Amino acid sequence: MFPAVHQLRYFLAVAEDGQFTRAAERLEVAQPSVSAQIRRLENMLGTPLFHRGPGPVTLTDAGATLLPIARRVIAELASIEDEISGLDKLLRGHVAVGATPSLSATLLPSVLGRFHRLYPGVAIRVSEQGSPQLVDELHAGTLDLALAIAPVQRRGLVSIALAEEELVVVTTPDHPLVRRRSVTVPQLAEYPMVMFQPGYDLRTSTLASFAEHGVEPTVAVEGGEMGSVLALVAAGLGAAVVPGIVTTGETRLRVTRFRRPAPTRTIALVRGAERSPSRAAEALAAAFTEGITAAGWPGPMPEGMRLLR
Repeated sequence: MFPAVHQLRYFLAVAEDGQFTRAAERLEVAQPSVSAQIRRLENMLGTPLFHRGPGPVTLTDAGATLLPIARRVIAELASIEDEISGLDKLLRGHVAVGATPSLSATLLPSVLGRFHRLYPGVAIRVSEQGSPQLVDELHAGTLDLALAIAPVQRRGLVSIALAEEELVVVTTPDHPLVRRRSVTVPQLAEYPMVMFQPGYDLRTSTLASFAEHGVEPTVAVEGGEMGSVLALVAAGLGAAVVPGIVTTGETRLRVTRFRRPAPTRTIALVRGAERSPSRAAEALAAAFTEGITAAGWPGPMPEGMRLLR
């Protein structure tokens, strides 16, 4: 039989105050009530929890073992109470959202800014990962929502397509590709490439495009993330294939589009299908879908991009 919540609260008060009388004052109950409940808790567990004697009471070994457990239980219950009390108006709560690096720098901040202005009491946790890692976090339940690249092939998850965009090639302004109006994958294979680290959707899609054309990339630098890849390209180490959305404010680099049909990717909002979302997660999902429908893409849209909402 598990101890009653009020017994754990009485136990914590006595453990922290070192006196039954002081604990009773803090709890605003009679001291005999505290003593009786502690005795029942000890009888239930079959062992004393306190050394009683002159001066402050101290914890037995069993009491010391129970102390962190009781604190965790009471903290979890307090969290549940806080969450429930603020559900209707989202006065409090929390939501965990993930996004790929390119979307963390473009779509995510705009939507989270609007969401925070509407619900300032909701705590937000952000995870920036590649789509495979985001899918793992969604499946494990550590994320409520994620901006990932479709298709998402995992049972128990559903996705809503938000936009489709072209992948493009970025180079320095003096790169030979800049003279071309468009480029093919075999033409790109003639030049050194800056490649994303394993686990990035862009690395997977780039290698797949090369394989489809029967060529292999010439890799000059391997293992970068979005910011470092753009910096390495700007430093003249090679060309890179990136999503168009990261190039709209980039002044160091030049963009060359692929010859049509260009490789594309679909941006999707992904969530679990097998558990009920919290009110905060529902509100944030609506902020993504309704925000794009009402206000469009935040900032300038690159060529070749189309919204699907």
